[in-house]
Amino acid sequence: MARGEGAEQFSSGLLPTAKSVTQNEIKMVKLSPQQERKRALSVWSKVCFAIGGAPYQITGTALGFFLQIFLLDVALLKPLNASVILFAGRAWDAVTDPTVGFLVSRTPWTRHGRMMPWILVSTIPAVLCYFLIWVVPPIEQGKMMWYLLFYCLFQTLQTCFHVPYSALTMFISTEQRERDSATAYRMTVEVFGTVVGTAIQGQIVGMANTPCKNNTSPNNSFNDSIQSNNSHIPLKNIIFDERCAYMIASAVISLIYVVCAAVLFFGVREQDLQGELKTQKRVSFQKGLRLVMGHGPYVKLVLAFLFTSLAFMLLEGNFAVFIKYTLGFREDFQNILLVIMVSATVSIPMWQWFLCRFGKKTAVYIGITWAVPFMILVVSVNSSLLVSYIVSIAAGVSVGAAFLLPWSMLPDVVDDFKLQNPTSQGHEAIFYSFYVFFTKFASGVSLGVSTLALSFAGYETDVCDQSDSVNLTLKMLVSAAPVSLIALGLLIFMTYPINEERRQYNNKQLQLLLRSEEEEDEMEVLKPDITA
Repeated sequence: MARGEGAEQFSSGLLPTAKSVTQNEIKMVKLSPQQERKRALSVWSKVCFAIGGAPYQITGTALGFFLQIFLLDVALLKPLNASVILFAGRAWDAVTDPTVGFLVSRTPWTRHGRMMPWILVSTIPAVLCYFLIWVVPPIEQGKMMWYLLFYCLFQTLQTCFHVPYSALTMFISTEQRERDSATAYRMTVEVFGTVVGTAIQGQIVGMANTPCKNNTSPNNSFNDSIQSNNSHIPLKNIIFDERCAYMIASAVISLIYVVCAAVLFFGVREQDLQGELKTQKRVSFQKGLRLVMGHGPYVKLVLAFLFTSLAFMLLEGNFAVFIKYTLGFREDFQNILLVIMVSATVSIPMWQWFLCRFGKKTAVYIGITWAVPFMILVVSVNSSLLVSYIVSIAAGVSVGAAFLLPWSMLPDVVDDFKLQNPTSQGHEAIFYSFYVFFTKFASGVSLGVSTLALSFAGYETDVCDQSDSVNLTLKMLVSAAPVSLIALGLLIFMTYPINEERRQYNNKQLQLLLRSEEEEDEMEVLKPDITA
């Protein structure tokens, strides 16, 4: 029942007047949004909500792990051109997040909610643009513009999906425990989405079994054998087969994207919580932005996770190239990437239990630093497939923590802001969109700088071996740089003020405010109809 429906029915005589209301009838009248919000979310609602996060991670993982290799070794772009595409696309994607956040915050309530229409409308155009990213156009001069155009379009449309979806966390329940539980479901499915993205993209592309076109190191017998066994295969046919593999993988991922969006739309009920506190009033977007950016806990949380996210993005964007060339496991790189994502998925429930048992700040310190020794190990020992898999498993555990913790802690910051700014409301989209903005900008920086660094180091497209300078650069990008960024992020995180005591205090205060609001609504129900 909508907020105004009860009053309309009283005045029209469809419900009894307040004088004749019995206790049972009061309960029937009181079936309002406040009471419905108090109900625990069903497992089905949590699962449907979680499935909605899979498309972002499936496509993001495929792009993060494979787009750089695709542009360099399949589309045969120069490293400098590829770096421009990767950086410009992600930078543009970052810019669109605050814009979409502003538009979402101004979207009027519809019968499907405020967030759901954005998710519905953006889905089909997004999957079309995603598919075209993995197509090699039959032109040579405009190839760079082709990828830049469709990469930017896809990022924009995906932003129209992901920003409302992220903010939807605050609109499925007012209970902190329910939101945390839904977030854990979401992170489990999202990390499983990275497994799906890595598996589909990696295994389908891996089936193309494309050898390198030449061998720059005559002493490498492994690469010699590959070259001799495939010397009769024309290079054009090899590249064509790999192009088809990328297109098939993108088509499968596009279909999954549409299915997940449909499950989210039909399986989750968005609740209108904007009027939950009558003392609140809407302020302008500009003032709201100043309030959000002036909230100390939010700024510290974003900065800390900005650097730690950048660390894992550097590892993600360069690990496939590192495995393929520096370690020499051309036939195994997609399997090693898959192990990382499987390990991350399995670790999510463990981290959810850990943060509930020991607190979120402790989980950050343990979870983020877990991968550091293994990042150092992978570049310190001689090339070993066994060591690579061990490092992948350990790195996946940290990736799981890096996935779960930011999204689990953002609602705490929003609650803290609500208590400190009781007269301001409706800024959830700003909180989530600007966090996504900073992480996406970091992703663009990591991809652009990585590819540019490889260009300066002398990276050559589609060869069996790279020069020593390229291998040294790759070691820096997957080890030294991420470790340094993790250390910087954790130093900032030490100043983050919301510990478990403050988080529980905020939750109790918000519940008291909501109870006070519900008592006022009950008084409104019992108020005599003086116009009758």
